[in-house]
Amino acid sequence: MAGTIIVVGNEKGGTGKSTLAMHLIACFLKEGKKVSSVDLDGRQGTLTHYIQNRAAFAERHGIDLDLPEHLSVTVRENVSPDEQKEDENAFAEQIETLAKDADVVVIDTPGADNYLFRLAHVYADILVTPLNDSLIDLDVLAKIDPETLTVKSPGHYAQTVWQARQKRAALRKKASTWLILRNRLMHVSTRNEKIIRSLLDSLGKRISFTPVPGLGERIIFRELFLKGLTLLDVDDKRTQIEMSVSHVAARQELRSIRNAVKLNSE
Repeated sequence: MAGTIIVVGNEKGGTGKSTLAMHLIACFLKEGKKVSSVDLDGRQGTLTHYIQNRAAFAERHGIDLDLPEHLSVTVRENVSPDEQKEDENAFAEQIETLAKDADVVVIDTPGADNYLFRLAHVYADILVTPLNDSLIDLDVLAKIDPETLTVKSPGHYAQTVWQARQKRAALRKKASTWLILRNRLMHVSTRNEKIIRSLLDSLGKRISFTPVPGLGERIIFRELFLKGLTLLDVDDKRTQIEMSVSHVAARQELRSIRNAVKLNSE
C-alpha cells in the first residue's frame, strides 16, 4: 500500500501551516513511521528551515533527533504552458515515488495559489487546512452575509479544493478527507468564536469537510522553531526544555489533531 499523502494547505498566509506540518511530521516519526516531507514554498522555505534548525540543534548537542526525508520545491514563475506541464509531470512523479517509499508524505504549501499548489491538492489523501479563528480568515472558505451571518457561497479556496476533488475523481483516486483546523484558538469562549464554529459546522455539511479544534496561540511555538524542536521534544532531558502547564495543554491539542488524521493504513 502506498503511503498516505497529507497536504497542509490554505490560500492564506499566517495560519500556522508550517508549524502544523512539522508537528504532524514529528508525530509520525515518533510512532516509528517512515516520513517524507515536501516544502512547496521553497522561496520562503519555512518548513525547510524548521528541519534544518532541527538537524543543527541535534549536531550542536550531539544527540539523535528523528528527521524526515525532505524535498524543497521552488515553483517557477512566468512559465509557458509546455514548461508548466513539464513541472507538473516532474512533481507528480516525485510525489508518487515518495509515497511508494514512505508511510506518510507531508506536503507544506504556500499561502498563495500556483499550478503546483493546485496539483498537490489533487494528490492529497488528507487535506488539512489550518484556519485562524477569525471572520477575516474564513473569507477564503466562504462568503458570509453580513446581516444574517450565514454562508452565501463558497470562497475561492473552497472552489480550488472542489476542482482538485473533481480531478482526483477523474484519476480514479479515493475521495480525499478534508479537515479544517481552527488554529490559534483563544482560551475563552467569545461571541466571535461561537459564530465561526456555527458557520464552519454549516459549511462543512455543504462542501464536505470536518471542523477540528487546532492549536492554541502560544509563544512556545516561536521558540521551538528556532531550535527545530516540537512539542514532542519538550520534557526530553536531551533538549533541556522543561514541561509547563501550557505545554501539557498544547500536547493534548496536538494529540487530538493526530487522532483526527486517519492514515490509509489505519
